[in-house]
Amino acid sequence: MQSNKLRMAIRSTAAVAILGVAAQANAVSFETGGYETDIYGYARLGASYDIDSNQALSTRSGSYAGLVNNDDAPDGHFGADAYQSRIGLKTVTPAGVTVNIEGDFRGSGGGSLRLRHAYGSYNGVLMGQTWSNFTSFVGNTATLDFDSLPGAAGYQSRTAQMRYTTGPFSVSLEDPQASIIGATAVTDPGFVVGTDTDGDPVYVGRTTASTQKQSLPALTARMEDSSGGLSYSAAVLAHQVGYDDGSSDESSMGFATFVAAKMALSDMITVQGSLSYTDGANSYLYRSGENFGAASAYVDPASGDVETISGFGGTVGAGFNLGAGRSINIGYGLVEVDWDDAQDDGVAVAGQSETNSAVMANYKWTPAQDVTMGVEYQFLKRENVSGDDGDASRILFAAQYNF
Repeated sequence: MQSNKLRMAIRSTAAVAILGVAAQANAVSFETGGYETDIYGYARLGASYDIDSNQALSTRSGSYAGLVNNDDAPDGHFGADAYQSRIGLKTVTPAGVTVNIEGDFRGSGGGSLRLRHAYGSYNGVLMGQTWSNFTSFVGNTATLDFDSLPGAAGYQSRTAQMRYTTGPFSVSLEDPQASIIGATAVTDPGFVVGTDTDGDPVYVGRTTASTQKQSLPALTARMEDSSGGLSYSAAVLAHQVGYDDGSSDESSMGFATFVAAKMALSDMITVQGSLSYTDGANSYLYRSGENFGAASAYVDPASGDVETISGFGGTVGAGFNLGAGRSINIGYGLVEVDWDDAQDDGVAVAGQSETNSAVMANYKWTPAQDVTMGVEYQFLKRENVSGDDGDASRILFAAQYNF
């Protein structure tokens, strides 16, 4: 009996790992001509008060961009929006084919419809856009911040892919995600007007074009399962990063891996976390860099070779179910990127983010069925390669109405 309770607790906690996951159990369901269809979604208000510098993005999530040296920035900023609201349709045909289309309103910086999911699946084969196979929510702590903690397992976003799943194991070929420092070609040299603080020339009228190329899809494999009160996941990813400027055609392989787990210690308490490592695949190191993925590699100025950049991250958190739809959640996340080799090779990386971290703590309650509200405190911190740093405190509020 206790084992069943633990399984129920951990599954329900994972299902709301991020406040805002629309449970299809609340969907409007109907059947016509053998087609079983659900229409689901929610309306959501998100509000934020930035005690220090204004770090708010659309959906009121906190950004690491502009956080460094923010001591003298104006403080005290309020904002609210409903951009996280979403709607989706899922149908199962008489032949057993599942089709899912879902969107929200975070497009174009907020306010425009954005495609989240658009895929079909049959007999374990999925094709279309949905969560990357190199993603797991098992180790996530529930947060009001839509973008959540840095260091969460994998890509934590959706991408176009072809996936095959059998039991707890899945493999996929996906649209690759990467950026390379120095993979540019000058299309107009412009002219020099001075130098910056690092002694590098400052140009006017200079234009460049990216020479980065993606020749192969990203290959992923993931295993995700549960046993008793424990749910766990592990995954690996490999992809190619390269460039071709017409005279040089160079590439390297990048890799990433993560493990994640959640344990129900009792009917009331869960603990969860994840660990990630990347080398040449920092787009999959969640919330590294400016906000969503540091550069995966750089072009060595001397040799022209593509040199990979490594990083690591992790999260740890706990959830406390107080009963009657009330809960408390506390989490910490951190990512760190190793820029030492790039710096030694003369690449200008002083302004790149070396470490991003966050603490998020919230209280959530359910005043009525299908309604969830919450308030959250978060502390964001960033440190650049140069040693410059900054931090900010924020307060969030959310009200979500599911259907």
